[in-house]
Amino acid sequence: MLMERLRTLQETCWKNPKLLPFREAVKDCPLSMEDVLDASERLERFAAYFRVAFPQTEPAGGIVESPLRKIGAMQQLLEAEQAVSIPGSLWLKMDSHLPISGSIKARGGVYEVLKRAEEIALAEGILQPGQDYSVFNSLAFRQCFSRYSIAVGSTGNLGLSIGIVGAQLGFRVTVHMSADARQWKKDLLRSKGVEVREYLSDY
Repeated sequence: MLMERLRTLQETCWKNPKLLPFREAVKDCPLSMEDVLDASERLERFAAYFRVAFPQTEPAGGIVESPLRKIGAMQQLLEAEQAVSIPGSLWLKMDSHLPISGSIKARGGVYEVLKRAEEIALAEGILQPGQDYSVFNSLAFRQCFSRYSIAVGSTGNLGLSIGIVGAQLGFRVTVHMSADARQWKKDLLRSKGVEVREYLSDY
């Protein structure tokens, strides 16, 4: 029944029957708070780069962040449908409005590229600990990264995030996509200098 509703594009709400309280679920998570803090600090370091390379991130101080929107009508609807009282306010995190590629995948894809770029820059000796990361927007860094390639398979969103940021840094980026992927996504990637390879079968 659920799959049929999805196949026929009907509005569908699915609730995970195996949902666990956070304290139980987190026990199986391979990540620690140290991992979270390490990632947060890396994004903070790259904020100076994003402010110059992607001016649309300026309002958030160079952090790839999406806006929050209060959705009172949704809260009232859920309370009425479920016959419950939801304390506080219900907010929507609008990852559809994330800067750079407008998708939740912008966060993970962009981060993966940044982590690799930082590792390469440190190993190559062109970046020193504590240095202002706006230097990533320089010709010297782009020339360094041009010796490295990034490849990703994507129908669009992940490819957009990795492709746009990777190409901006100077990497040689290839995105493998299905031929029936959105044409505007393929055009956008190519306009950024990304090589897009299309396949007739699903990719």
